[in-house]
Amino acid sequence: MSHTIPEQMPLDMAACEELMRGGSKSFFAASSLLPQRIRTSAIALYAFCRVADDAIDLHPDDPEAMQQLLQRLDNVYAGRPGNIIEDRALAMVVRAYKLPRELPAALLEGFAWDAAGRHYETMDELHDYCARVAGSVGAMMALIMGVKNKQVLARACELGNAMQLTNIARDVGEDARNGRLYLPRSWMREAGIDPQAWLANPVFTPQLASVIGRVLLEADRLYKQASTGVAALPRDCRSAILAAAMIYSEIGQVVAKNCMNSIDERAVVSKARKLTLLCLAKTRAQLPSRCDMQTPALHAITFLIQACEGHSNHTINASEPSERNFDERVEWMIDLFERLSVPRKRA
Repeated sequence: MSHTIPEQMPLDMAACEELMRGGSKSFFAASSLLPQRIRTSAIALYAFCRVADDAIDLHPDDPEAMQQLLQRLDNVYAGRPGNIIEDRALAMVVRAYKLPRELPAALLEGFAWDAAGRHYETMDELHDYCARVAGSVGAMMALIMGVKNKQVLARACELGNAMQLTNIARDVGEDARNGRLYLPRSWMREAGIDPQAWLANPVFTPQLASVIGRVLLEADRLYKQASTGVAALPRDCRSAILAAAMIYSEIGQVVAKNCMNSIDERAVVSKARKLTLLCLAKTRAQLPSRCDMQTPALHAITFLIQACEGHSNHTINASEPSERNFDERVEWMIDLFERLSVPRKRA
């Protein structure tokens, strides 16, 4: 028996949509990426993450801000959300899909790491961060789509990490101009770059290009590994998720074509190239590769998978048709992942 959020949209959900309308130009320009049964829940998740990010960003040095968010999350999971629209909307999703509390809590922890200016010395440490601000989103979206198998959940989390690594490689210059540095610092030292000195004067060099290239190689590894999970998704979600992954991966390819110079210019995928990738995704989704059930999950995301073990959810009716334009739905999903997985970072 399929399970969906009730058709009658509560006033809280309408308010969440209005919040998103003001926060993303493309969010409502597109109809949606996913079937309506999933889109409603994604909006609620999006809204809560947005206001949580804002709460930390506005008060980065106030420990009370995080404590208040954690208390709000406790209230949501106790079925007693406060008089806050986004909390009530999230409570609806939690109740409908039984999302493990550890998943949104991990996202909040990632926001707290940003506010604290946490440094990442190694790629393993960077993966720990990505797992929180992006892998957790992949897990929550997978559960909403009805995924239960832990290997498929692992591929979803790995896709989130890959997207976050792409963001980091693309935004090196922008982050640096705002006093932020997310590249693995040990890799920078290996390339002969002092991280703090470079941050004080962020310029592009061949040495820096080598570090950015290494980050993109790791992202590509995860894209390939994660893409095998598409076959285990509901049929009406496969094409869109695959397309979002392909287009996001293409951002890294543009960075590479720019000689890894993401200091002086920001990589952008052209509309024509997006359309080409959309067509490829539609074709490949018809006969997707079998999900990789053998490769161990990325160590950084194991706590997310463990949180999902024993998760009980209603079966999603994968044959339910999507009523939305495919191209617009992919744009919506890219925007969703970017906004959920990339909080306003601090260092």
